[in-house]
Amino acid sequence: MIRKWFDKKVLILGLSKSGIAAAKYLNSKGADCYITEKKPLDTKDEQIVKELNDSGIKTEFEHHSDEFMEDAYIAVTSPGIPPKSELMQKLKEKNIMVISEIELAYLETQIPFIAITGTNGKTTTTELTNFIINKEFKAEKCGNIGIPPCSLLEDKIDYFVCEVSSFQLQYSPSFRPQIAVWMNFTPDHIDWHGGLENYFEAKASLFSPNKRPGFAVFNAEDERLLAFGNEYAGEKFFFGKEFEENCAYIKDNAIFYKRSKGTEEKIIDLADVPLVGNHNYQNVMASLICAKLVGVSTEKIAEAIKEFKAPEHRCEFVANIQGKDVYNDSKATNPEAAIFALKSFEGRTLTLIAGGTDKNTDLTEFCETVKKYVNNVVLLGAARERFESELRKNGYENIIMVDGSFQDGVDRAFETSDEVILLSPACSSYDMFTGYEERGRVFKDYALSKK
Repeated sequence: MIRKWFDKKVLILGLSKSGIAAAKYLNSKGADCYITEKKPLDTKDEQIVKELNDSGIKTEFEHHSDEFMEDAYIAVTSPGIPPKSELMQKLKEKNIMVISEIELAYLETQIPFIAITGTNGKTTTTELTNFIINKEFKAEKCGNIGIPPCSLLEDKIDYFVCEVSSFQLQYSPSFRPQIAVWMNFTPDHIDWHGGLENYFEAKASLFSPNKRPGFAVFNAEDERLLAFGNEYAGEKFFFGKEFEENCAYIKDNAIFYKRSKGTEEKIIDLADVPLVGNHNYQNVMASLICAKLVGVSTEKIAEAIKEFKAPEHRCEFVANIQGKDVYNDSKATNPEAAIFALKSFEGRTLTLIAGGTDKNTDLTEFCETVKKYVNNVVLLGAARERFESELRKNGYENIIMVDGSFQDGVDRAFETSDEVILLSPACSSYDMFTGYEERGRVFKDYALSKK
């Protein structure tokens, strides 16, 4: 990859945050940038498009023209465009290399990356890792978390803490972080990747021999990742189980860390960890391994963990309302994420609000978990009838079906006598909302209005 972009034509696929950041950076380095967007120009984007055009960046909407593609040196893609799309096929025919914005940032800087991937938990782990490292260094969170690393390339920082999705890894052929973390693996994004194994291979590419990270970190509680990690040839760490060396684990109601044989260091008591549930303890263990590897002291790690607050929409405590503890886990857009959340409330009576846009993933484990941990289930949205059918098939009957609005579902949840109300939909939100963020905000606002 060249580092001088003067007069090189670059095609940017999609008017996304990452696309805009890549275009602005490359334009500042002398590249001739063209942004192509299939959707019509939204009125909210008119000002930013005017600024881009005024700086010399060309834009087009509602189609992908041959004119924009012609003689392009390279294309930088937004994460949402699947490999089998017509646009990607056309670029392949024209022999135009396609890379992610993360790949571009990696090639343009000497700042080391800490990359965090996985089906669930990667945002919380990215946030927490960044928070801990900033106790002694200058780090910036970026990537799939919503901050493009290209927007940070001119900043003076020590580390990029980068949430990386399988979409981005698909188009990152040389991305080699200093530390790479794989949180877990469960079925998701199967349509985008064209199969479960393709999804696994996209994640696994982060650890391939030709771009092996300095340190690899795997979840030992995930059987497939434990097996993958055991076969991995580079220097590796595990979290969730105790090994002779290179691990973080729970023992005697505390989290411990080992780097070498015969050593054991207590990091923090579980009672001092503000995050809820075993899945969050996994996030903490992964984060503290990263912090240890870059040189943050144990004292500072424990201090940061105690101070950390869960990111919005991820098992986020809202308030005690009408005697019920209300939690917003709107980010749980698949059954596996909801399962993690449900296990966090063992021993308490729980009403679950679930449903939305169905991803048509298998619900067997979800149903078994509901039977074990949930007193009442409120089902709403487009997926509610399949969820009801699967729950009843598995012997669960405490189901409240809601045919009306999202708010009607929240009302029905408050009518139960349970101690906890948890929004953890196990579905995406596009039947009712623009995304999980809007769903979570509406839930919190409406629940708080009942105080």
